[in-house]
Amino acid sequence: MIGLGYVQAMVRYNRAMNERLYECSAQLTDAQRKEDVHAFFQSIHGTLNHLLLGDRIWMGRFTGQPIAVRSLSHELYADFATLRAERGKTDDAIGAWAAKLTEKDLAGTLDYMSIVNPAPRSHPLWFSIAHFFNHQTHHRGQVTTLLFQRGIDPGITDFLWLADTREKTA
Repeated sequence: MIGLGYVQAMVRYNRAMNERLYECSAQLTDAQRKEDVHAFFQSIHGTLNHLLLGDRIWMGRFTGQPIAVRSLSHELYADFATLRAERGKTDDAIGAWAAKLTEKDLAGTLDYMSIVNPAPRSHPLWFSIAHFFNHQTHHRGQVTTLLFQRGIDPGITDFLWLADTREKTA
């Protein structure tokens, strides 16, 4: 089972990486960000959008305020500046939610309805939170690849080597 220290470290890592990837993505034109390069969510913009959408879906489940979406590729914001600002707001909300978690919460259960194949699901909360952060890391890895293909190096992305995260978890 994960603990509260893990959750807090991942909140910091999540925010730092999102900020970095948006900073890198801002170096591209809107057309470059939205170009269909046959990635799972078509483009850098599509993948960043999916990350925000996924985080909001999971946060809705975690807080008991689920959101309704049509698909996992539903575009929330076509404008990059708006998408970026909303990413920051969602990262703030994740941090505020995580700050209130207790060990007892982590030991609880999360019941929700799957979007991909609508059926009830039930998992330990700690397991769902681990998936939440893993999902973010997975798709940010896709964005880093797409940035590298455009000549933009996002720098070190490994959790262990990010000084901010490493120092605060020691």
